[in-house]
Amino acid sequence: QVQLVESGGGLVQAGGSLRLSCAASGRTFTSYAMGWFRQNPGKEREFVAAISWSGVNTHYADSVKDRFTISGDNAKNTVYLQMNSLKPEDTAVYYCAASRHVTADGPTYDYWGQGTQVTVSS
Repeated sequence: QVQLVESGGGLVQAGGSLRLSCAASGRTFTSYAMGWFRQNPGKEREFVAAISWSGVNTHYADSVKDRFTISGDNAKNTVYLQMNSLKPEDTAVYYCAASRHVTADGPTYDYWGQGTQVTVSS
């Protein structure tokens, strides 16, 4: 059984930082890219960032570029999202997901975690 488990969410003031983690288990993810998405109630899911399992290729949404950094630790089967200079509009449930490609296209992702809440207060 494939599992993606996010952690690291919480409440932070604007301008602060958080690091999200996504631990993958249940199969070998060496051929998969990993992505982060976010969603608020009543709104569409939004792509945040993605990384190839090798770490060579990354892709970011314009809204988070230069503030967020995606990285991976293959030995731990874990992907991270370092979020700096957080803004209230970054508030959302953040999900990690696994895909065959580094892409912003959500439907191409095969596996999804349950999400972790990030709340940024002004």
